[in-house]
Amino acid sequence: MNKSLYTKFLLAYLVFGIMSFIIISTIASEYTMKELTTIRAEDLYKEASLLSSKYGSAYFKNQSTVESVQTNLSAIATSISADIWIVDPAGRLLISSEGTIANDEQVILTSFDPTLSGSRYYQIGNFYDLYSEDVLTVYSPITSNFRVRGYVLIHTPMSGLVEYRDKVLNISYMSLLVIFIMSLIILGVFTWIVYIPLKKITLAANEYAKGNLKYALNVTSEDEIGHLAASLNYMSSELSKSEEYQKKFISNISHDFRSPLTSIKGYLEAILDGTIPPEMQEKYLNIVLFETERLNKLTSSLLTLNNFDINKNLLDIVDFDINSIIKSTAAAFEGTCRGKKISINLTFASKDMYVSADVGKIQQVLYNLLDNAIKFSHNNSTIYVETTEKNEKIFVSVKDTGIGIPKDSLKKIWERFYKTDLSRGKDKRGTGLGLSIVKEIIQSHGEHINVISTEGVGTEFIFTLPKSKK
Repeated sequence: MNKSLYTKFLLAYLVFGIMSFIIISTIASEYTMKELTTIRAEDLYKEASLLSSKYGSAYFKNQSTVESVQTNLSAIATSISADIWIVDPAGRLLISSEGTIANDEQVILTSFDPTLSGSRYYQIGNFYDLYSEDVLTVYSPITSNFRVRGYVLIHTPMSGLVEYRDKVLNISYMSLLVIFIMSLIILGVFTWIVYIPLKKITLAANEYAKGNLKYALNVTSEDEIGHLAASLNYMSSELSKSEEYQKKFISNISHDFRSPLTSIKGYLEAILDGTIPPEMQEKYLNIVLFETERLNKLTSSLLTLNNFDINKNLLDIVDFDINSIIKSTAAAFEGTCRGKKISINLTFASKDMYVSADVGKIQQVLYNLLDNAIKFSHNNSTIYVETTEKNEKIFVSVKDTGIGIPKDSLKKIWERFYKTDLSRGKDKRGTGLGLSIVKEIIQSHGEHINVISTEGVGTEFIFTLPKSKK
């Protein structure tokens, strides 16, 4: 079974705690004991050196009696919690801080030779089986006339050092325990702030992957995790809208294709089976031709939009005079305008106004806007096209005095296949894709297009283009 990242983190945390305890109880314990022993031995060696020069030399030079030396050593031994001996080079105990040594109680240390230890001035053990426990023994030579006359030995129980080491280690254990408890608190905070939200985010991602885009991710923190959750919620919302849009898109395509195809099929079948007499066939063939042109226009519009979806930034940017493009585009509608007795009024801020854009696509924008304006304008009306310049931008306005757009439809007119209820009776040739294409083209140039409309008064579309720098 795969372990989660959090489980691995907990195992690592547990291993860290155990290893810390083992290190303190073994390596740290041994190192601490070694350091304490070295420090204690140095202190005792200084004391032994002082005793050898002050009392040891006086004893061997007969400048002080045994009783006097023994009394002084006893007092010092009590203050440093140790036993102090003076021995001769052969290892015979001469004076002890524990009391006077009688002739029949002589202690001789067999094989006693401090020079065998080299540069070390102390040793640890039961000191020739004279002690029942381990002691730290420090020795300092007593010299007179450049000759070693004896040694000062100081014995202190190792149990005192062990007890002191344990106290130090107990402090370390307590410190480790406090650190461990604090880290547990941090772990709890991490679990609450990071792990649980990440778990929720993972669950939400799985739900989204299964197609459940309605799943709500409830993470409201104001940090990076909360931002990620908000981004996922936004993504699911947009994907849900996209899914609904795709369904609506397919439904609209099916509807817009089905109607002309049904008409074409019905009229052709009627012509073939003789339902429509020969003298009427031309009329219905013209209707079939009209419907095929409608299908062709719908297909072309869809291909145009698909091309923008795939290649949004593939624009052929050139410098051209927008006024001349407006004139040529308006001229293309001369026949249509004559039929409805509509005039197009052109107003330019200056004779030449050069812009940097894709001339073919901007011509398509103008064509679609003028086509819409003519389609929804009343007979004997005027359409106004105007260009102005402001802040290195060229503003192009296409304004009609037609039926207008209802207020609740203004935000929807850019949607693909959308048609207002007011347009359905007039827009027989429309696909509902013209304004979508217009917006895609303008936005692909990094510019903006806005609409101002009042129902029953008219509509004005205004878009911007970058002024040519040449």
